[in-house]
Amino acid sequence: MMALERLTCLAIQGYPFKAYVISLGANAMTDNLRSLSIALVAEPKQVKSFTLTQWRIAELTLGDQGPNVLNLQLSMTERAAYRFNLTSNTPRLFVRAGFTGQTPKPDAITASQDVAAGWMDGEQQVLEAPMPMAIQVWIESYLARHGEAPMEMRKKKRKGAGRAKETPTREQPQ
Repeated sequence: MMALERLTCLAIQGYPFKAYVISLGANAMTDNLRSLSIALVAEPKQVKSFTLTQWRIAELTLGDQGPNVLNLQLSMTERAAYRFNLTSNTPRLFVRAGFTGQTPKPDAITASQDVAAGWMDGEQQVLEAPMPMAIQVWIESYLARHGEAPMEMRKKKRKGAGRAKETPTREQPQ
């Protein structure tokens, strides 16, 4: 946990203010990493005359006491995706569980829908689960500490760029 230590009260042009120093301590390097335990369950699903096995996340808990332990690591480059996920009606966590059609073996977890979409494009099986409130609060505090992702603005083209330009042509004397 970060601790705030109060320093002396300073005065600049007659206005006092309090200065604080943030003491990061041992957790400074892990403010973007949390361990989660995941249990999967197989459910038979009947489609016409076929029986398929559909996998889902049965339990997702904080900590490392479970059959599959994964580390959720937040990335500065995914801040906009985290914000998008948190503002949805039901924030989700996404688990990569091997290739489609195989028995799932969870090997990565993310809170970014963009990363999960990339996994699916690569023929990876992606399972999803509701995001626990503790993880939502942790991501919110991460975004508060590191700032929101800057909005990507479209660059304005220079005037006339991309348009056909009429150029006067000189007639050659013959």
